[in-house]
Amino acid sequence: MASEATLHELGEHISAALENEVSETVVSFGELTICARADQIEKVLLFLRDDSNCQFKQLTDIAGVDFPERECRFDVVYHLLSVKHNQRVRVKIQTDEDTPVASVVNIFSTANWFEREAWDMYGIMFEGHPDLRRILTDYGFQGFPLRKDFPLTGYVEVRYNEEQKRVVYEPVKLTQEFRSFDFMSPWEGVKYILPGDEKAEGQEA
Repeated sequence: MASEATLHELGEHISAALENEVSETVVSFGELTICARADQIEKVLLFLRDDSNCQFKQLTDIAGVDFPERECRFDVVYHLLSVKHNQRVRVKIQTDEDTPVASVVNIFSTANWFEREAWDMYGIMFEGHPDLRRILTDYGFQGFPLRKDFPLTGYVEVRYNEEQKRVVYEPVKLTQEFRSFDFMSPWEGVKYILPGDEKAEGQEA
């Protein structure tokens, strides 16, 4: 793993070469993070891939992070690996629900499925992607399940309809919505006898 001094030096090199594209470089917990402008992500990744001091030839992941209280609610996070220098780097950009981010499939072919996953889970759009469609959820799925405002139940439920002889989607029905739970722990002196406890009371008597 690269030393912090080496990471600081690399961050300064990247900032100097991309002074208009990179807003900040941070070294924390032995990792280098680069905060870049969203509209310059292609230029930043090309530099990190091709520069002789970087040589980050492998894109290992693209992840989304949701901050619904922010105007630009999403972070798009790219993780890169340099086998030659035995180093890793993280690149972060921000976007909102309506503004697409440039696809980087033409720079790293592995971005194809990563970008589809980010679209499927968060609704982050990637302009120029050759086949931007869902990859983990089912056809006809509603919403984006890793957004923090997505309901835990989802919006629809799936069941097999015997009359139609096929799977159908229906609005979620919470059949236990009005049940009363007291949530009392049996270890804290519940007021009623739980099934099986009557034997223990009989032994004490």
